[in-house]
Order: sequence, then C-alpha cells, then structure tokens
Amino acid sequence: MGRQHEHVRVAVIGSGFGGLGAAVRLRREGITDFVVLERAGSVGGTWRDNSYPGCACDVPSHLYSFSFAPNPDWPRTFSGQEHIRAYLEHVTDTFRLRPHIRFDHEVTMMRWDADELRWEIETSQGRLTADVVVSATGPLSDPKIPEIPGLAGFPGKVFHSSRWDHDHDLRGKRVAMIGTGASAIQIVPAIQPEAERLTLFQRTPPWVMPRMDRRITGAERWLHRQLPFTGAARRGLLWGIRELQVSAFTKRPKELGLVESLAKANMNRAIKDPALRAKLTPSYRIGCKRILLSSDYYPALARPNVDVVASGLAEIRGSTLVAADGTEAEVDAIVFGTGFHVTDMPIAERVVGVEGHTLAEAWKDGMESLRGATAAGFPNWMTIIGPNTGLGNSSMILMIESQLNYMADYLRQLALLSGGTPPGPPVLGGRVALGARASAVGAWNRRVQERMKRTVWNTGGCTSWYLDASGRNTTIWPGTTGEFRRETRQVDLAEYEVIRPPRPSRAGDDASQLVAEEAK
Repeated sequence: MGRQHEHVRVAVIGSGFGGLGAAVRLRREGITDFVVLERAGSVGGTWRDNSYPGCACDVPSHLYSFSFAPNPDWPRTFSGQEHIRAYLEHVTDTFRLRPHIRFDHEVTMMRWDADELRWEIETSQGRLTADVVVSATGPLSDPKIPEIPGLAGFPGKVFHSSRWDHDHDLRGKRVAMIGTGASAIQIVPAIQPEAERLTLFQRTPPWVMPRMDRRITGAERWLHRQLPFTGAARRGLLWGIRELQVSAFTKRPKELGLVESLAKANMNRAIKDPALRAKLTPSYRIGCKRILLSSDYYPALARPNVDVVASGLAEIRGSTLVAADGTEAEVDAIVFGTGFHVTDMPIAERVVGVEGHTLAEAWKDGMESLRGATAAGFPNWMTIIGPNTGLGNSSMILMIESQLNYMADYLRQLALLSGGTPPGPPVLGGRVALGARASAVGAWNRRVQERMKRTVWNTGGCTSWYLDASGRNTTIWPGTTGEFRRETRQVDLAEYEVIRPPRPSRAGDDASQLVAEEAK
C-alpha cells in the first residue's frame, strides 16, 4: 500500500526571522529532511506583511541580523522595511532554503498522534506528518482590530497598518489614525504631508526618544566587507550597551527618571503648544510600554492639519468617528495601528496535544512554556519567540538564536534517545518523543513571574500589550539576553519525560497508553 501523504522529520511553521533561522540551523545540524510551511507567497514574516509608509526597525541594523549571516552593506543605522525584507530573501538564497519552503501552505490544524508519536499537519494545500514541529509564526503576525460599534457601517476605507492598501490614495483625504504604538509613530509623519486632515486617536501617549538614524557611509561598508571583525565588533558594542541597560528595566525602574527627562526634552523641542504638550505627556514610568524612537513624530503632530484626540475611539456613526470623551471627527479613511494578537496567538487554536485539547485551551489562564520553547502536553513541539521571550530594549534576533541553540540540542537528544548519533538517523520514525513535564513548566514560569514583579513592565503604572487579559506579563523576558542564552544552551532531560511507542496490545492492556520512562 503506497504512502498516503508526505512525512518529514521536522516541519517549521513560518518563514520570518524565526522560521528561516530554524531552517538554517537544521541544515547546519545535518538535518535536511524538513519543510518550512509558509501561508503567504514569499518569505519575510512581519517584514513582508508590514509595508506601510515609513516602516522601519527601531533596533540598529547590525544588531537586527543573524550573527551567522552578517550584512556589511546595511544602508542606514536603522534600516527600513524594504532593506530588512531584502536581507531575509538574501539569507534564504545564501543558505539554499528555497527547496524546503512550501509557499501558500497555511497550517489549519496540527494533531499529536499518540500511537505513531508524530504530528499530523493539515494545510491549505494538503496533509503531511512530522516527527517534530517548530512553530515560528511570531507574535506580530495576526493583526488586532478592536470591535468598534458602527465600524461595519463606515462608508470609507478601513485597513490595519500591517495590511496596508497601497492602491488606496490618501492624498487630499481626511484620515483617522487609531493608536499610538510603534507603527503609528512611523505612519503619522509619512502620511501627514499628503492628508487634507489627519486625526490621531490616542488612548495613551507613548514615550518617544530621538531616532539617531543616519546613512552608513561607503567607507564604513567597505571596512565591514574587507575586515569582517569590524562589523562583529560594531554588533558587539551595540549588544553590550543594551545589556547594561537591562537592570534599570528589571530591578531599578526609578533609575529611568533621567531617560524620561530626555524624552520630555525631545517633545518640548517640537511641541510648543502647552495644551498639546499636556496631551502628549505620559503619566506612567518610561519603559512600562515600549520606548519608541522617532525624530519626526512630534514635528508632524505640530502641523496645522493634524488633530490629536486624547481619547480612544468609542463609536462610529456613518463617517463620523466619536471618541470616548465625545470628540467627533469626520473622516474618509481609517487606519488601525492597534497591534496584534500577542497573548492570544491564533496558532494556539490549531495545535491539538496529547489529551485532545488545543494549546489555546491549555493556555486559557495565560501562556506559559518551558524556557520559552515547549509546553506540557505537546510532545515534540516547540515554539520560537514563545511566552516570556520578548524584549523591552534590545534585538529579538538574539533571543531567536538562543532558542535555535535549544532546538538543536532538543533534536540531538531525540536522536540519541532513538538509538542514533547526532545529527541522528535520517528519519526518527516516531520511535521516541520528549514531552515537557508540567512540574518543570510550572517551576520555570513561577521563577519568571517572581522576577517580573519588580520590573518596570509590572510596576510602571501602564497597561500594555505585554500583559494578557488577566494582567499577567506573559510576553517579556525579565533578564539579559546573555542570561537567556545560558538558560537555553542545552536541554535538561530531567525537565522532560521520554515517551516511547505503545507496547503491543495484550489482554486487559490499553494499547493506546503511552509508556513513559523517567529521564536519566
């Protein structure tokens, strides 16, 4: 009887930084029997989806790139979306990843097969199975649009910042920008000169520091090409500065007062109107929400065709937007810069584990995982940029690479346990699985949450997207990137149970029961 579907050793979900990084690491570990399942038609993840005017990174270019794929030719100190996306295309080609990528393959469901010890994966293009799943869908992939009464009846154009409609011309239009997050402060200066009137609906003002962006000179790029260690040194310096800042965020938030004064000075230079200045001054400690970087946001808000409504959008009546404080604005188009499903990632609804429950059900009281990677009840499944791996001041690429180290050792341990030698047999064949112990997941998360109590994210007096519906911070890592790298250098088998296939059925036996042996 022929095989009904394809089987691979590893299935990676998503082709952003996390998914491409996982693919590169798999090849470096000698594993070539893998696929990357991508729902879109090209690589890039959030840097493919977010193409709004002014889109750029708020982490320096040389730090926002893989250590194993340095780019000496970054054009600016803070690169724009088009350059980051081009970098990811370059990584894809340099490491020969395209044969592994299945574009237009959206994962609709993943189910754990306890008999075969493998994952059954349903996609928009068919079905396959995998011994291991590495989920790299990312927290900034599914846009969140709030439920606003009357939105369905709005006669004009509506779109989210991450789904920008480039065919819709905003020139001469009355535009409403909803939200004041990282996307909004880049969009506002970009569209302000074109709009007839721009109305910014602001629930909470952000702290904004100057963006020290400049063109990287030809001489600098030549130096980094000819002497690669200079690029590595530049990256190391950028990393070290941010590591030194961490203690202020995690242990001594009061030390951030000086940074607040610098942010206020940045605002005062551009905003001369006392009433507008009062609207734009936050009432919470800087760092509680992500500190934003811009040198043109405040000047744009001071322009005569911009209105700042210091209240959230509450209702829409035809083409009239009504704020919670009663302020009204007639608009032709609405742009939502309202963030993403971060603490309630939709992919969790599509992962069904050992007990037949989804990951979303397992996380109904809050996301939690072991070392940001694995979840109890979901063997041979791990996530890149999982719970409590986010950062408030540095590059997520550092965290991704740490998780790739953990993934690599996880696969080595599976190979050893299945009787092979790393990088292991060509196909594990469902001979063994590793399942995170609930006790280990709980212990790790209690430790993380205990450390979280004194951080600025929990004590700074704000409500941010770092917090879930119950007010628990399930997003941020309360330490340095160096510390996280040490914590994820290798798998501790004491934190896992080793799962073998069911024994042959005997009278009175339940053939479907897993036989778990204590890890040695």
